[in-house]
Amino acid sequence: MPSTEHKFDAIVIGAGAAGLLCAIEAGKRGRRVAVLEHGERVGKKILISGGGRCNFTNLHCRPEDFISGNAHFAKSALARYTPTDFIALVEKHAIPYHEKTLGQLFCDRAASDITGMLEQECRDAEVKIFLNSACKEVRRGANFLVRSGDAEFHAPVVVVAAGGLSIPKMGATAIGYEIARQFGLKIVATRPGLVPLVFGAKDHQDYCDLAGVSAEVIVRLDEDGEERGRASGKGAGKSVSFREKMLITHRGLSGPAILQISSYWNQPGTPGRGAEDFGAIRIDLAPERNVIAKVLETEFRSMTALRNAFQGILPKRFATRWLDLHEPPAWTNVALEEFERTVHGWRVTPAGTEGYDKAEVTAGGVDTDELSSKTMESRKVPGLYFIGEVVDVTGHLGGFNFQWAWASGAAAGRAI
Repeated sequence: MPSTEHKFDAIVIGAGAAGLLCAIEAGKRGRRVAVLEHGERVGKKILISGGGRCNFTNLHCRPEDFISGNAHFAKSALARYTPTDFIALVEKHAIPYHEKTLGQLFCDRAASDITGMLEQECRDAEVKIFLNSACKEVRRGANFLVRSGDAEFHAPVVVVAAGGLSIPKMGATAIGYEIARQFGLKIVATRPGLVPLVFGAKDHQDYCDLAGVSAEVIVRLDEDGEERGRASGKGAGKSVSFREKMLITHRGLSGPAILQISSYWNQPGTPGRGAEDFGAIRIDLAPERNVIAKVLETEFRSMTALRNAFQGILPKRFATRWLDLHEPPAWTNVALEEFERTVHGWRVTPAGTEGYDKAEVTAGGVDTDELSSKTMESRKVPGLYFIGEVVDVTGHLGGFNFQWAWASGAAAGRAI
């Protein structure tokens, strides 16, 4: 027999962004809610996000900023709980914030302002949070039974907000996927998202001693991969590009542009992906610039003239190295025009990613075909809900994943 038994109207598994917002919304409607958190405090990923200042939403949030097997699934939740709604909550608690580039909103002080706000809202809604309470078992009879240690929790509703596999040092586990499989829900193969890419052997040898060098670029999927992806009808194959900073690391490439494209990049051999896999990305090293224009104007075309032009666009060390490895075979117009095309379409084939240790999110997850887009409830198992990162909805970099957490959490919290 369990040493303690608890009865609630709803049990939320996971005290992250989605789980806390869900509990708050349900509690405000008079529901008696228990939140089970396996860690010693709530919102651990919130606390480390945005360099410790939490990029809590994005002013320009659109359904197009999310990756999912069903491109329409997120629309309902996102429309019913918008960035304006969360900003109103932040302002209610007098939390100072600011906008960075591209609509990204950050706390002025620290991410703990957001976790503190959510904890206060939980107290106001009489939500009970149980820390150090890892979910060990979920069973379903007349009601659900969730076992944590020697305690049992009973409720007609269970909301799984257990997150994904990213950043395991923060306590990430596969429990959310395990619960979904237990109840017969399909899982879209998971992979690291918003993650640095690792060079293949040759590129590593050629560039990794330049670690720390960054440049503004446009990065896109390899064109052949885009065509194969579109032909297959898979969302990950659609034509996408990002113009932001790229950073060379001691293992490969990172920076916002690379993190963005990584969520679309399919490493060859990824489970669930077959012949339409693509393994390359294309990088425009000189967006909206013509490198050879000045060279063509000179009386004497030479490597010196080309080097001077290129170093005016890219950091000197990177420009020098890249030119050494891609010197035009001749100084004819045709050869220089081909060089120009290469500058705007440098093809890089990563060997892989830095994995879940360095991934900001987990792409893939509970198949959206299994869930109601309005309430996030399982179509097969009444009373069972999945929200946040555990679902196959992955946002772009810049506050979009938090907005999905708030929106999906609100959708479930208002339904239970």
